[in-house]
Amino acid sequence: MSIATTTPAIPDDQVVELMVQVPPGQVIKYDLAALASAFEITDPGRIAVETDGSRTALVTIYPSNPLAVMPPPTEADMTMDAYGRIVVGRYHNGRPARRKLFDPRTGSAVRALTFGTTGAGKSRTVQYVLACEKRNGIVSWYGDLKGGQSAPEAKGQVDWLATSQEEVILMLRAAVAVAQARQARYAALGRNAFVIGNPDPLLSVRIDEANRLLEKGAPYREEATYLVKELGRTGRSVGVGEELDAQAGHLEELGGSDTLRAMLKEGEVTLLRWSSSMMRQLVADGLLPAGTQLMPIPKSLKPKVLRSQFAAGAGDDDDDACDTQGTAYLLSGPNPASMMRHFRIGSILPMPGLDPEILALYGPGAPARLEDTSLEAAAEPYAARGTDDMAVLCAAVRDDQQKQVAKAQAGNGGRGAKLLEDRIRIVLADAEDPLTPDEITALVNADGGAAVRVGSVRNRLGMLADAGDVVRAGRGLYEIAR
Repeated sequence: MSIATTTPAIPDDQVVELMVQVPPGQVIKYDLAALASAFEITDPGRIAVETDGSRTALVTIYPSNPLAVMPPPTEADMTMDAYGRIVVGRYHNGRPARRKLFDPRTGSAVRALTFGTTGAGKSRTVQYVLACEKRNGIVSWYGDLKGGQSAPEAKGQVDWLATSQEEVILMLRAAVAVAQARQARYAALGRNAFVIGNPDPLLSVRIDEANRLLEKGAPYREEATYLVKELGRTGRSVGVGEELDAQAGHLEELGGSDTLRAMLKEGEVTLLRWSSSMMRQLVADGLLPAGTQLMPIPKSLKPKVLRSQFAAGAGDDDDDACDTQGTAYLLSGPNPASMMRHFRIGSILPMPGLDPEILALYGPGAPARLEDTSLEAAAEPYAARGTDDMAVLCAAVRDDQQKQVAKAQAGNGGRGAKLLEDRIRIVLADAEDPLTPDEITALVNADGGAAVRVGSVRNRLGMLADAGDVVRAGRGLYEIAR
């Protein structure tokens, strides 16, 4: 794409829309800074660029940044429509930005992911969706792995609030048990899809700061990864959805990229301000087509202005507040390359206690509760939520984990926390491509455990392949079974 140097100046009081194409056989690319310079625009936030991933781009130029100011949501925004969607904000062109809480056309619960760097507005986004779930009669199970600080207003507004890794493990175990119980119950009824309230409510299981639970070295990573996968497999058709909210880093920090590939491709994915490594991962995992460009979300809406050291007031401090919270891309929506911004959620300035505006979003009354027919499956952890008994159950989870680690250490001569079979599984689960025994051996030896020889790895690979845990992907190549 090229723009003549004689391009006329863009009027400051009009919205200008340009359709741009490159010749057949080429893929359109753009440089936002060069584009702004060509149109003599000092604030790149005035320009919105959308591409079709091929030859065409739509360039819209506004008199000012169209996402600078956002209103709070209305009741209508928070109410699910006939397609199971809520309005979460606005696109740059003023159109409503929607995400699904449920898919009534397929009878499927939603799997969702929300990524964002620190200060990107992830916690406010989570609060809004939790409030919408309450208003729409959805049972919310919420694990806040920041000790309850991410969304303190959620206490008393959700059916289950967990604030430790141990309690989140108990929550996930209960959710999988509920999904399996519903599966058996629905099979007996001849139902192959979910209908809200017929007779059960939709259940949403959300883990905030999920990277703390699923990152390498986390104490419950292996079990948590299994439970997230299992819930994803069994929950959709029985009305049990799940969402992971995490810092935008590497997907390997969330149990390995294989854990999330299906969720990324089929779920509701919200990308707030991101890191460059996250963008590379999203393209590599096939969520975004190769060559897709998303305009970076700046940390501040304030355009950079050069100021001479000799100018009056040159030494004054500028306001460098981060004021793009909530700006995002809805990658699973119909306009994945179109920048949007979430509604303003809560008070503008920090509050000394609970935020009354956020509390008002949840509305009056108690949250929806799990149906009586699933109470037996949810078992003791569900009954103990919000009581002193939960501390006893969490202590039991910690003790059991410590015993397993001690047993593994003893079984490996006290030299490592995991058996060789487990170490091989972890290496293959984290790998993007099939590996040779030599490559697997090198990665196993880099995990901090006891050193092993390639012959031992080959023997274990054969055992794992016979057991169905590992697949022979080619001559001398192995990968984890999907």
